[in-house]
Amino acid sequence: MQMNPTVSTTVQAAPRAGGPLAGRIARVLMMIVIVALMVLPFLWMLSTSLKSQQYILQTTPQLIPNPLTFESYTGLAERIDLGRTFFNSLFVAVVGTAGQIVISSMSAYAFARLQWQGRNAVFLLYLMTMMIPAVVMVIPQFILVRSLGWMNSYAALIVPGLFSAFGTFLLRQAFMGIPKDFEEAAFVDGANHFTIFWRIIMPLSTPSLATLGVFSFMGYWNNYLYPLFVARQEDVVTLPIALATLQAGPRALTEWNMVMAGAVITVLPILVAYLLAQRWFVSGAISSGIKG
Repeated sequence: MQMNPTVSTTVQAAPRAGGPLAGRIARVLMMIVIVALMVLPFLWMLSTSLKSQQYILQTTPQLIPNPLTFESYTGLAERIDLGRTFFNSLFVAVVGTAGQIVISSMSAYAFARLQWQGRNAVFLLYLMTMMIPAVVMVIPQFILVRSLGWMNSYAALIVPGLFSAFGTFLLRQAFMGIPKDFEEAAFVDGANHFTIFWRIIMPLSTPSLATLGVFSFMGYWNNYLYPLFVARQEDVVTLPIALATLQAGPRALTEWNMVMAGAVITVLPILVAYLLAQRWFVSGAISSGIKG
């Protein structure tokens, strides 16, 4: 008896059962491993901040503190002026982020929408400054701040970071992706460039603005080397500088529970800023980096 060739072909081409399911399970397991590798250091940081000093370097590590104590946080508040340093960092980060968004957006609009001679050449020179390491700029900025009489002031911590080539590039790419039909219609209705910038371009660029805001806030909040030069008085010192003093405790023994408590306090504002902007963060990074 001859076998039907159609049936034979169909049977041979049928996929093996469980193949796609096994692939999905493998991908899920891989993502779980990656997430665990990323989250575990933060969990260990939080766990260490809730331990006493004598339980930190014990032979058998414990992820869950036993006993659980908050003495590292109270000790940290006694060791440094935690409220003042936290306010200094938050004030510098919030004001600096707002100022950087305003200046970068105005610069980006000039490069993306206004027609003027040498625009592309100036923009290229502006982008070339991104190749200069930030460490190289610390000494020139320090000399400039000292010449202006801004030492140990908020202006010294905020003003140099307001001008960002990265922020200008990010927003320029986003602005160039907005259709010009909106502007042409607004010009017909009698709007000027400032009205178009404020009422059309800015609202349509919310994802990119949120992306820049997160990056800017992280940059100001985590900045250590430059504030170490220009902010030496306790009334303007920022949180990273204050926490650096914890690295040499009594008898040159670092109290890691206090260090981890300070790290937890440092991470929380960045985490909150990202959670508030996560709706626009990914889409803003993608659109600003590809369009244009």
